Amino acid sequence: MTTEPSTRTATGRGLTTGTLAAGLLAVCLAQFGLAIPATLNGLFQSDLHPVGSQLTWISDAFLLPVAVLELTFGLLGDLFGRKRLLIGGASLLAAGELVSATASGIHQLWAGQALAGLGAAALFPTSLAILAAGTTSPAQRARVIAMWAALLSTGGFLAPLLGGITATYGSWRWSFVVVTAIAAASAAVSALFAANSSAPAGRSLDVAGQLTTGLGLFSLLYAIIQGPTDGWASPSIIIAFALAAVFLAAFVLAEKRAKSPLLRLDLFRNRAFAVASVVAVVGMFAFLGTAYSVSIRLGPVQDQAPMRTALAFVLLNGITLVMLPLTERLLRTAAPGLLLGAGLLLIAAGDYWAATLPITDSAFTSLILPLGLVGLGFAITVSSITATAVNTVPVHLAGMASATTNLLRDFGFTLGPAIIGAVALSRAASNFSDSLHDSALPGALKGAGTAVLDEGGPLAVNGASTTSPKLADLHPLALDALGHGYSIGFIVCGSAALFSALLALITLRSRAAPHTDSTEH
Repeated sequence: MTTEPSTRTATGRGLTTGTLAAGLLAVCLAQFGLAIPATLNGLFQSDLHPVGSQLTWISDAFLLPVAVLELTFGLLGDLFGRKRLLIGGASLLAAGELVSATASGIHQLWAGQALAGLGAAALFPTSLAILAAGTTSPAQRARVIAMWAALLSTGGFLAPLLGGITATYGSWRWSFVVVTAIAAASAAVSALFAANSSAPAGRSLDVAGQLTTGLGLFSLLYAIIQGPTDGWASPSIIIAFALAAVFLAAFVLAEKRAKSPLLRLDLFRNRAFAVASVVAVVGMFAFLGTAYSVSIRLGPVQDQAPMRTALAFVLLNGITLVMLPLTERLLRTAAPGLLLGAGLLLIAAGDYWAATLPITDSAFTSLILPLGLVGLGFAITVSSITATAVNTVPVHLAGMASATTNLLRDFGFTLGPAIIGAVALSRAASNFSDSLHDSALPGALKGAGTAVLDEGGPLAVNGASTTSPKLADLHPLALDALGHGYSIGFIVCGSAALFSALLALITLRSRAAPHTDSTEH
């Protein structure tokens, strides 16, 4: 497959300015779609009245197709050209956000977010691969990867700001309308200015690999998200975990036998790539689990204004953009293990600090330092993971490597709300039930509290006790239980980041020699 003519620019001899703009706008858009619900969780709770795990599914309806389909879209870009996927992915994301904007209930919102996530699944790996394909030296690739990571984080903090502004002065629906317009602009920029690239040599569709990995990941995430609602010992959850194990094992077997595998398992023989893959899952779980905990703490639990949540996300994501010049230099000069380890240690420190904050403390100043540490750690970590993975494989495998790294990173992102929601809500429900039983409240009020808990979970109790004078005496118990539950969530995230930091520091002691061969078409 041939590419469109390209002009030489300062960014890289094979990378046109139009391609650079299209790739960076695409990843910013994809992260916009991923992050936009976070600021709006409190409004979703009050407007659509989700119960049990339904609030968690709003975020994971977007993340699930991203995690399941990124490898396939990375392959399709290699086969048929990455420009087409940039255009198609942005168009799908626009359609999904429009469906979300017109949602009359929680199920339509899920459908819209799933469609938007399908578009983002194409944009995340394709945007990185089309940029990496145009670079011709390690220094140029480090610069482009740092820019890509910075624009990813830019979407991560601009989206909550947009959500805060539209929710304050209009409706949460307008947030999705604005993202629809940005997606349309991204599709237009890609269509008009991006230069195509592909790497079809030796690649073909791997149907068995896609089916087994898709079914395996879906079963696993379903079990984790629904566990607190259905009960961990319920038949549906046990079956889901069993199916996940069977399908993921079948995926490994399918990839070993495939002539053109969706994922080349021999990539993991490269120690740097293998470690970056583990860190991508565990470390990014820690980051988005933190972000989710913050959004629930400020929104549905403390009932603070959406703009307050937006400012928290500026701390979590905005530092990456400010750090861009330093990050680029560090990627070229520092050992990957040191970078990854330092970034993840900062995330762990911020999480452990956040866990000590009482739920009755609603001052934003209390969050500045712990969230600042997490944001600084993320700025270093996200670029280091990507660079470590992509720089250690040949350029003609950049599409597969970037798709794999994005898959694992976004699978970690998907696990964040799923696991933290499960842990925090399970713990909060148990604490509230125990506190209610031991309290001196009237029997009728205890019965009402138990009924609301059984129907909608601890978040429903917290919301109902805030709005109904008859249930007001339940509010301190619900607030304390939720505060304890999400403090444990912060501790889980901090421990995951600490584990990832130690793994990186121990196993990645020297700089990996990046591959520079160029066989792109």
